[in-house]
Amino acid sequence: MRRLSSLVIVSALALAACGGSDADSAAEDPIEDDTGEPDAETGDAGNDDPDSSGNTGSGSDDDSDPSEDDAGTADDSDSGADGADTNASDEPDGAGSADKPEVDVPGEAPAELVRTVLIEGTGEPASEGDTVVVDYVGVRSLDGVEFDNSYDRGEPFPVTLGSGGVIAGWERGLDGARSGERVQLDIPADLAYGEAARSDVIRENEPLTFVIDVRQVVKIPDASDAPTEPGVELSSGDGVDDTEFVDLVEGSGPTLAEGDTAVLHFVYYRADNGVALESSWEAQPLTIAFVEAQLLPGLAEGMQGMQVGGRRAITIPPEDGFGDEGNPQGGLPADTDIIFVVDLLGAF
Repeated sequence: MRRLSSLVIVSALALAACGGSDADSAAEDPIEDDTGEPDAETGDAGNDDPDSSGNTGSGSDDDSDPSEDDAGTADDSDSGADGADTNASDEPDGAGSADKPEVDVPGEAPAELVRTVLIEGTGEPASEGDTVVVDYVGVRSLDGVEFDNSYDRGEPFPVTLGSGGVIAGWERGLDGARSGERVQLDIPADLAYGEAARSDVIRENEPLTFVIDVRQVVKIPDASDAPTEPGVELSSGDGVDDTEFVDLVEGSGPTLAEGDTAVLHFVYYRADNGVALESSWEAQPLTIAFVEAQLLPGLAEGMQGMQVGGRRAITIPPEDGFGDEGNPQGGLPADTDIIFVVDLLGAF
């Protein structure tokens, strides 16, 4: 299979906007373990969960963690949206978003991780390598002082289990989570940030409590499930006049809408002979912003209304794709239709 240049893939799927997107960095922000300090139990730096370790994932950004050294101080005001959240510790629990939960703190330091399911979820449980999309509120376990929440930002975020980008209490506490679940995690200091103070709010040896709403569990698909053919009739003659799509597999999950973040795999074919030119199935699923202005017109039109769990074949004429010139270096001749087969794994 010939591989397209990075530029072409960026143009097609807006990866520049989302491969290191705000959605991804938000996923690591509230609970990122980027100190490089060994965990008290295992000595590993930020990747110590025995149940979910070793995956590549979303632990690489460190730009706005309200509990990081560079953005987690109560008086730090230049760290963007998340920096503002550190000041949210002055607000009473439950302030802000209508569905932001109140937190019933233990009032004492837990001796071990305590995981309490407040609302039962449904579907398959999350496991190592899966992406768990959550909202959360975080407070000090001893007195309930809030240091951050995602509800007021209105931005759920994904956490990839086993990526090593979050504190051990989250890695372990989200293992087994199900979609729709609300869970409280009472986390001892050694599974949070340990002996080092992270801010004026998160002090040394600070136990933390989070209430987390699991919006979605995105399971890693089996690579053997990748499509091996377009699944639709190839273009003939002058090709198609307009973008067309066919659902090869009907989804049953949330419906993708403009402005959402989409988690997907794709295979990209020449529509005249069915030759595959590029596949994302060789790596981790892609996370992109589903924003019309950032996508090929044919993709924006063809993916609209997809439901999670669905597979859709989208046939795109040159004017809605890469233009009349095609991409000869990537194996796409001029004036040639293309077919994207898209598997929508998550949308939030």
